[in-house]
Amino acid sequence: MQASAINTPRLATSSAFSVESRNGRPDFELAAALQKVSPKQQARAQKTATDFEAMFLNSMFSQMTSGLKGEGPFGDTPGTGVWRSMLTEQYSKNFAKAGGVGVATEVYRTLIMQQAKTIRTA
Repeated sequence: MQASAINTPRLATSSAFSVESRNGRPDFELAAALQKVSPKQQARAQKTATDFEAMFLNSMFSQMTSGLKGEGPFGDTPGTGVWRSMLTEQYSKNFAKAGGVGVATEVYRTLIMQQAKTIRTA
């Protein structure tokens, strides 16, 4: 028997965002909410959550590199700050796309839950 046949099936998956994200257990609230929210809204929520995490990481990386002076890949030139900010922006975007630190998952869950509530009451 193959190992993939042994794995338990997921309720719903959408790239990095899965229903089994709450403490390693299925999140039935999110699964029910995903049934109410259209795929277009789910994709928009995913992009918003990933963009938010990238913005958060950019702020964090900017603070981490703010004390660096001169030495390193940019030397000690007047444009060092500009180049460093562009580098941290690209780092944060790539880091968020690769899975990030988990902020996007929680933001995505919150967005989907809120959208499902507005659909139910409408």
